[in-house]
Amino acid sequence: MTPQKRLEGRVALITGASRGIGRSVAKHFAEHGAHVIVTARSQGALEILDDELREFGTSATLVPCDMTDFDIIDHIGTEIQNRFKKLDILVGNAGILGDLAPLAQVTPKDWQRVMDNNLTANWRLIRAMNSVLRASDAGRAIFVSSSVGHQARAGWSSYAVSKAALEMTAGIYSEECKDSNVLVNMINPGGARTAMRADAMPREAPEDVKAPETINHLFLELASPAYTKTGQMVEAEQELAMGHTGYNL
Repeated sequence: MTPQKRLEGRVALITGASRGIGRSVAKHFAEHGAHVIVTARSQGALEILDDELREFGTSATLVPCDMTDFDIIDHIGTEIQNRFKKLDILVGNAGILGDLAPLAQVTPKDWQRVMDNNLTANWRLIRAMNSVLRASDAGRAIFVSSSVGHQARAGWSSYAVSKAALEMTAGIYSEECKDSNVLVNMINPGGARTAMRADAMPREAPEDVKAPETINHLFLELASPAYTKTGQMVEAEQELAMGHTGYNL
């Protein structure tokens, strides 16, 4: 394995991979030799991603689905077991913003929709992928959070609550995996040039925020068999400010 292929022979499942951070991470992992299993609602977007991944000389498994169709998550876990016998990397990236409004004005329907996408789907991933992650010699689970998951801000309502709950879920899972080779960590990407960011900050100029690929190296480090920490929250803005570009997070 060359230094440029840090994930050679690894199998990675990345949710929400058709655009933004998920798409960028999928391409970066493939470039480093991983076989990526990618999910998104749009089959067309996944097929475009697949064409791009082939440029790295690697294949991908495309899973067009809605992650709130929870039974399909169990099916993905079963198929990974049958085909690969293990899962080396899980990236729980898929999520939605929902309506940004005061808590008293959020509709029950929107609240449930956000919780289903951002929290329950990730719990179902943990439930379905636990055995295949433990079958890896170095299982790595990475969940994507947000600053509002640990800093209360008016108006962020269901999105912020879902991320706060996701952080606790990941923390509990990291504790439960201490008897295994599975490490569980969180990453807060900070402001990134994504469609979700544009929806949340419509007056912000896209060029004023970083491109998703600027934090690929942080995901790569957390996914690597060489990484040794668990239960961490990696703050991407802080890491970039310190000039972090390699290992030893």
